Amino acid sequence: MRRWDDRGAASIFVLGVGLVLVSLGLAGATVGAARVARHQAGAAADFGALAGGRHAVEGEATACAVARHYVEANSARMTGCAVTGLEIVVRTEVALVVFPASAEAASRAGPVSASAGDLLEQALPRGRRR
Repeated sequence: MRRWDDRGAASIFVLGVGLVLVSLGLAGATVGAARVARHQAGAAADFGALAGGRHAVEGEATACAVARHYVEANSARMTGCAVTGLEIVVRTEVALVVFPASAEAASRAGPVSASAGDLLEQALPRGRRR
């Protein structure tokens, strides 16, 4: 009867550990890419909303065209744009490079409502009010 020895077991173990480390590295890179895409989508939505907000008085077509220009300049895709009065809401999407998914964001720009100003006024100490 032939007796089996353990020669070569360390090589298999090292290959297994290496595979686990490479898998963890790829997972970390995917998470990092997702976070970068989320921030990029948010920045593009913010810039688009701020730029389009200046043109909200000219109508939805003009405001959304300006917003689209800024969104695309930030390497994102505008998935939605709506103008209600002087308020604009821009929705954006950025595709992930390493994974078949996308990051989405939305941003609003418009005048500060009177109720928010009243809340700020109430929050200030009496000596600092206008």
